[in-house]
This record gives sequence, C-alpha cells and structure tokens, in this order.
Amino acid sequence: MVYAFLLVVLLASVFPLWWSFLIGSKDASAINAGQVPLLPGGNFFANAKTVLDTVPFWTAFRNSVIVSGVVSFSVVAFSTLAGFAFAKLRFRGQKGLLAFVVATMAVPTQLGVVPLFILMAKLGWIGSLGAVIVPAMVNAFGVFWMTQYLRESLPDELVEAARVDGCSMIRTFWHVALPASRPGAAMLGLFTFIATWTNFFWPFIVLEPGNPTLPVALQQLQAAYYVDYSLVLAGVVLAALPLIALFVVAGRQLVAGIMQGAVKG
Repeated sequence: MVYAFLLVVLLASVFPLWWSFLIGSKDASAINAGQVPLLPGGNFFANAKTVLDTVPFWTAFRNSVIVSGVVSFSVVAFSTLAGFAFAKLRFRGQKGLLAFVVATMAVPTQLGVVPLFILMAKLGWIGSLGAVIVPAMVNAFGVFWMTQYLRESLPDELVEAARVDGCSMIRTFWHVALPASRPGAAMLGLFTFIATWTNFFWPFIVLEPGNPTLPVALQQLQAAYYVDYSLVLAGVVLAALPLIALFVVAGRQLVAGIMQGAVKG
C-alpha cells in the first residue's frame, strides 16, 4: 500500500516534466489537439535549436548558475552561523530576535518590491546581477531551518566539551557545529538553489532583456498575441536539465537530511 502510494506520488511528480517534453517535441498545433499525446514527436531538437537561436539562452544559463550558486552558498553560510547562535548561544533578546526573524516570513514579498527597487536604483544596480543576488543572500526560512536543525542534532554537551578543551567560539563552530550541520545545510542549499533557479518575479523587474536569467529568457519566447508552447516547453525542459543533474549529485545528502530530521523529530 505504501509503495503504491509512493508510486502515485512519483508519477504525479514526473508527469509535468514528461508532458513538457511531449509537447516540446511536437509542433505548435499539439497543445490544441484536445488530448494528451502518449509518445514524443520528432521536433524536440529543432525546437531546442530555435530556442537557442531566439533568446540569449547561454547568457541566461550563465547568469542563472552565478545567481543560484552565490545565493545558495551565502544563504547556507549565513543561516548556519545564525542558526548556531540562536540554537547554542545564550544572549539577551535571543528569543525575541528569533521570533522577529520568523515573523518576517509572514510578510508578502510583493510588499517590499517598490522600496527595494528604489534602493537598487539609487545604488545604480538596476540591470546587474547584484540587484538579484544581494537581496537574497540570507532569508528568514534558512535561519529558522538551521536553528531547529542544530538545536536537535548538536548536543549542548559537545559544545561545552569543546569550550572546556580551549576552543574559541569560531573554532567550536568550525570543528563541531559545521560537521553536524552538513545534512541540513545540504538540504537548505539544494532547496535554495532550486528556488533561485526558478525565480521569475524579481529578476524580471530588475534585469534587462539582454542580460536575463533563464525564466526571464524563456518569457521572451512568447509574442504579444501568440504563444508557441512547443518552443516554450522545449525551453522549460532545457532549463530543467541542470536541476535534474543536481538532484542526482546531491540526492544522497538530501535523503540523509530528511531521514535525520525525521529521526530527530
């Protein structure tokens, strides 16, 4: 029963990507055929070549790699440091500050767009990758996630033993907390990379059409009155391939993080 349920979940998760490949491998009329095709057509590589020739795909690919990589690294680094402080250190206002950080997750992102855009304009960053990277270098969810993970996975006695042995706070973090946080940090980094890779809203506002990320570049495939979904979905498949490769490479750390969190919970 459990395996049947997991099989249904697996098929439901894979179907959107498979359907995108099916439509992306046919011509523009496939989306209006009124039925879901069962087998792929023979136009995928032609559609993919049209995508590569129509939009600045490789520029967008490079920008997405830079933005997603830098944001993921910075979110993991800052969140692990903050999580260690909230989970294992004692200082005045600790609970109130953590509650404030968590409360910021309830604020819709759209409310901060206008002031953030004004700030980026005053800094002269509109059109540059810095306008996408810097505002996303740390987030409240990452701090909350690493705080909970380190609170459960790192015993207080281990931190105290390191301090008794003469370790400074930085060395305690580097040699004790950081190895213990690796599965949770890997999971946070993977989710952050995916969220940043697929983010469309803010990059669409601040980046120029000639210097986009992948979601913004794929948006350029649609004309004013007509959308060729075979081209759009072929581009979606191309944009999803690096994420699939990342899942294959980081899958072991992801599963370890989930299992360890489940055991601790």
